[in-house]
Amino acid sequence: MSDHGTGLLTIGELARATGLTVRTIRYWSDEGVLTPVTRSAGGYRLYDTGSAARLELIRTLRELGLGLADVRRVLAGERTVAEVAAAHVAALDAQIRSLKVIRAVLSTVARRGSTAEETTLMNKLARLSAAERQRIMREFVEEALHGLDNVDPDIRERIRQTSVDLTDDPTPEQVDAWVELAEMLQDPDFRAQMRRAVEFNAADRDPDAPPGRSLWFAKRLVELVGPARQRGVTPEAPEAEEVLRELFGDADRGAVLARMTAGFDDRVARYRELLAVVNRQPAPPHTEDFAWVVAALRARAGS
Repeated sequence: MSDHGTGLLTIGELARATGLTVRTIRYWSDEGVLTPVTRSAGGYRLYDTGSAARLELIRTLRELGLGLADVRRVLAGERTVAEVAAAHVAALDAQIRSLKVIRAVLSTVARRGSTAEETTLMNKLARLSAAERQRIMREFVEEALHGLDNVDPDIRERIRQTSVDLTDDPTPEQVDAWVELAEMLQDPDFRAQMRRAVEFNAADRDPDAPPGRSLWFAKRLVELVGPARQRGVTPEAPEAEEVLRELFGDADRGAVLARMTAGFDDRVARYRELLAVVNRQPAPPHTEDFAWVVAALRARAGS
């Protein structure tokens, strides 16, 4: 305690009692969060035991990251500690989300060995809002479906329901997948390819056919190709011809190849894989079966 007979503490004594530095206490006093009780005859600041308790609260709030303005409001009774803490949690959550995106982008940059231009693009794409990401997907879908009223209704609905649900705390893999997917969605060549796939679906469908015919074909393909692959039948093998005949009959193989390539080539498979990664969903099933059929058709394209 003080030895000047007042029962009050000098700033040096308060520093020793709390373990804080004189400089810190003086700064907080200057900022108006720790007001001295009075001053000595020599002009020195003096504090009481209540000041020491107040100082402990200030230190606690500052260690938790609150700014001096919020500390001042709490000490003045304008806001409760709980109210300030809740607001600070919300701010920290936003900061954590931002830091996770930054970390994911930097991890992707390091892994790709990206240039400055690529890094700028990745950062921009990664920071798009959920609404902006959905807008990119919506424009892609609308372009693919525009004016094609004869598309299988089940296929149309599946395409329309396609979404991009990147979480607030994406992994580097998700950021990498979203960046690649966003670039693909805005690539005129890929957009044209998806448009062709939908055009083929519309052209091949009888207007009176029940919905789901396209999905029935996909199921039939898997039923035929899966067992053939398990038997070790390669796309180039003579036995593959039987599978193709079961699927396509006597249809012109070149025309069939064009349709299959538009809807099931490597790039479309990659598009579906990226969607699954971004949305934290399982990998698309049966991709190998469709790739097998395309390879089998290509093996016979010149015959």
